[in-house]
Amino acid sequence: MVLQHKAVLITGGKRIGAEIAKACASRGADVALTYNRSRDEAEAVAAAVRAAGRRAALVGADLSDAVACRAAVAQAVDGLGGLDVLVNMASVYRAKPFDELTEEDWDLSLAVDVRAAFLCSRAAAPHMRARGGGRIVNFSDWVAASRRPRYTGYLPYYVAKTAVIGLTEALALELAGDQILVNAIAPGPILPPPDLGDKDRQAVVEATPLGRWGGEAEIVKTVLALIESDFITGETIRVDGGRHVR
Repeated sequence: MVLQHKAVLITGGKRIGAEIAKACASRGADVALTYNRSRDEAEAVAAAVRAAGRRAALVGADLSDAVACRAAVAQAVDGLGGLDVLVNMASVYRAKPFDELTEEDWDLSLAVDVRAAFLCSRAAAPHMRARGGGRIVNFSDWVAASRRPRYTGYLPYYVAKTAVIGLTEALALELAGDQILVNAIAPGPILPPPDLGDKDRQAVVEATPLGRWGGEAEIVKTVLALIESDFITGETIRVDGGRHVR
């Protein structure tokens, strides 16, 4: 797929999602973004998209709500005139000890990371069919792609991100006849969390075979590659600097 004159919807993913939006716009795509509480940040990204000469649409949505997922896709289509690419980035990433987990914690992770990706994809598919095909890019995690948990305190997150891989494979099969290609990205050490101390940042570097944090550009390049490919579907690609082999 060539992105020129295509319509892209990106859910969540404030920092990396912003860079994906700008990259798509630089290749001639119109971009819609969902946001929950970060309206100002979304406005800044929309301004950058418009500065590149492309249309931008902002959709306020709590993607833990099923109705909001369907409405977000509908609003994006209304704002852009159609839809060719969906990038499902919305996620809940919170550490919490096992004995303190609640049903609400479990439900929120599964709703945002898995159910929202499914519902947005289901809502997007008819619009992609109408345009002869499309691309869906989901986001998992390098730990989930390795098929074994490595860190305590992230049980709902790990389960949700593992489920995203299964969703990606099943959607790829379901939608292949419509020329809608579905893949997932499993990021590793891309950007350090803002509250991560220097010692912990260095520990990640030492545990990563390539010896560095990847930076958002590595995710952007992978998203673009999956959009532009016409023959990759059902894959989960780890972008982790080789972290999974150590």
